[in-house]
Amino acid sequence: MFDEFKTTIAAQLTVLTGASVEDIADAIGIPKTNAHGDLAINIPRLRVKGNPAQLAKDWAEAFKVDQVITSAVSIGPYINFRINRQVFTRKVLSAVYEKQDKFGWTNEGAGKRVIVEFSSPNIAKPFHAGHLRSTIIGNLIYNLYKANGWDAISMNYLGDWGKQYGLLAVGFERFGNEEALVADPIQHLFEVYVAISTAAKEDESLHDQARAYFKSMEDGDEVALALWRRFRELSIVKYKDTYARLNINFDVYSGESQVGEGMTRAMAMLEECGLIIESEGAKLLNLEKYKLGTPVVKKNDGTTLYITRDIGAAIERFEAYNFDKIVYVISSQQDMHMKQFLKTIDLIGLPYANRFQHVNYGMVNGMSTRNGTVIFLDDMLRESKDIMHEVMRKNEDKYAQVPDPEHVSSVLGVSAIIVQDMLAKRIKDYDFDWKRILSFEGNTGPYLQYTHARLCSIERKVQDQVRVNPDADVSLLTEKHAYEIVTLLAQYPDILASTLKSLEPCTIVHYMLELARTVSSAIEQMKVYNEPEDIAEARLLMYWSARAVLKNALTMIGLEPISRM
Repeated sequence: MFDEFKTTIAAQLTVLTGASVEDIADAIGIPKTNAHGDLAINIPRLRVKGNPAQLAKDWAEAFKVDQVITSAVSIGPYINFRINRQVFTRKVLSAVYEKQDKFGWTNEGAGKRVIVEFSSPNIAKPFHAGHLRSTIIGNLIYNLYKANGWDAISMNYLGDWGKQYGLLAVGFERFGNEEALVADPIQHLFEVYVAISTAAKEDESLHDQARAYFKSMEDGDEVALALWRRFRELSIVKYKDTYARLNINFDVYSGESQVGEGMTRAMAMLEECGLIIESEGAKLLNLEKYKLGTPVVKKNDGTTLYITRDIGAAIERFEAYNFDKIVYVISSQQDMHMKQFLKTIDLIGLPYANRFQHVNYGMVNGMSTRNGTVIFLDDMLRESKDIMHEVMRKNEDKYAQVPDPEHVSSVLGVSAIIVQDMLAKRIKDYDFDWKRILSFEGNTGPYLQYTHARLCSIERKVQDQVRVNPDADVSLLTEKHAYEIVTLLAQYPDILASTLKSLEPCTIVHYMLELARTVSSAIEQMKVYNEPEDIAEARLLMYWSARAVLKNALTMIGLEPISRM
């Protein structure tokens, strides 16, 4: 949205400074405070010899203002510019109206393919609330790539293989119940796993049986695989229901079990590169010279491990998808494993090894119910929904106008949880706080949804008086609040670009909160209802545009925008 103005500024400054138009345009940014100007350039960034403050003063005085750039003033080593607000407002609101839900999108990634692997829970274990971060951060990254024109593939790489499934099979024979399995497969299998794990502490032979069962799975025993396959398929059905509540749909459900002969090829490459050492019949990766230890790649019974399957999967994925990039959204607790994996695929000479990226994140502390017990995600979503429903019921008049209170309260609960999570820097641990996230005020998901619903209500209230008109006279938007809103709307494309670059969810969340606060303040001062038609039209176009951008941002982080609450 600012490119036209940056280009106009750069065209003059390149003559004055001798710097290239590209370098000048890159050095122009938006000041932290609007009091300084609409755009500003930091002169030291141009690397021109001389005193930066004096150069800024001389060039500001020599700059010729016009109908597009209306002033140029130096402050220290900066030149601050004012732009024609009427031209700017028309440009921004027209772009939002024209692009609507694609406002801020680009085609920069056209022709490129990215796989984003995220969530990846373990089959037969309830979706723990701790999995939430990978799920929602990964979904945002997937959405960002799509918004930048990439052919994006969302992949759920399930933990569905290993000795624990041998233990589960042994446990199901002893503790399993067919009716309970069909009714709630994940919960029942979790209960079975807990029971057999407890029994195995007293009876070591159960571990031997589990290892033998898993060995038969790896050897292709159809009876063993049939039971495991049933556990997997029933669990995926349940997971899909949970993901639907989070507004997420995966393009591909993969898993460790799906890795085929890629593992055999990976082991051969490791042997050929001299990376394998043997210890007591097991095969280990020798990464000590890189200070990455000696991870086991094959146990002494011939069964594989997680890193072996990761390497095999990497080979098979490239051959299947020919990706330009693959992003793994995995907790910082797995940093060592990912360093070992990424170093290994580099050492074995995969020509596409530079296309892999690990995006890590910190942990959540205090993820529990209000009474203090550890919580699974389904319980957490249910509790947040119930709390929101309680709050909504307190206003009987508004509650009566909501078409589907159950659905709205569910969306509000999810909004509270996701925004709370994304407020923090991705790599930082944070403390989960029910009281803070479930408030309808402050830096919360419900506040963002309330602002969106409030903007929708403005459109409904005035629909018999005035309609959204893209040709409204925006010169009537002279108020400070109006310019603040328009400036924020103009920043949205840059927010998307910077979020994709940093992969920091908090960037877009803080932007939404600032937009919501600015809109809320404006609504108190700039009415639409019963105002003169030309003023009402201009203001309605502005509020409609703010709602459209807020809706886009909410959707980008994986939320369903609410129109009534």
